[in-house]
Amino acid sequence: MKIYAISDLHLSNSCDKPMDIFGGHWEGYTEKIIDNWKSKVTDEDLVLIAGDISWAMKLEEATADLDWIYELPGKKIIIKGNHEYWWKSISAVREILPESIMAIQNDAIKIGDYIICGTRGWTVPEKDKELEAEDLKIYKREVERLKLTLMSAKVLKGDTDAKIIAMMHFPPYNTDKEQSDFTKLFEEYAVDKVVFGHLHGYVNCDLVSEINGVTYYFTSCDHIKNDPVIIYE
Repeated sequence: MKIYAISDLHLSNSCDKPMDIFGGHWEGYTEKIIDNWKSKVTDEDLVLIAGDISWAMKLEEATADLDWIYELPGKKIIIKGNHEYWWKSISAVREILPESIMAIQNDAIKIGDYIICGTRGWTVPEKDKELEAEDLKIYKREVERLKLTLMSAKVLKGDTDAKIIAMMHFPPYNTDKEQSDFTKLFEEYAVDKVVFGHLHGYVNCDLVSEINGVTYYFTSCDHIKNDPVIIYE
């Protein structure tokens, strides 16, 4: 089994929200995703999708986009992004998920020798700049949620050699790659790899970074040229 990652698909099969209004590099991007995905991913593989999956506003509207993902090869694990307005509760989401798609929200799943855990995350403090009060409140809440998902992963790992992969939607560090409460937790719980997205356009963010023994993958589809990135092979 190989493990790939991609994020920020921003699908709009049930609503009129074309991404090409954000620039020509978005033209035909879903067809590119399909071609690249099918060229490498098999039904034995796993694809991690780190949020901002669908522009749908209601759960029933998201089914068209989830079915689109279902038609692609492999098993998939999804987490919530900041635009997932249709994602009201994890139980409701899991009830409508097609076969081969699994959802994580502050918990973990073990597949073979890998444990996948995840949460949305939030904006982290920039150097010499404090977060606004509301952002700080959400940030602290998301730190606690990350603890929950990592504790679940730790229980599933037990005394095994299983690798822990964490999924976040927001970047877990700032533009200077300074430590945040998120990165500290990844190190504390011996996470091997982290995938995240959220950022678009020109941003100063490396596609792959290694910080204190943890490897981070920036997987927004426009930055990886709509081509799922290999995490494990």
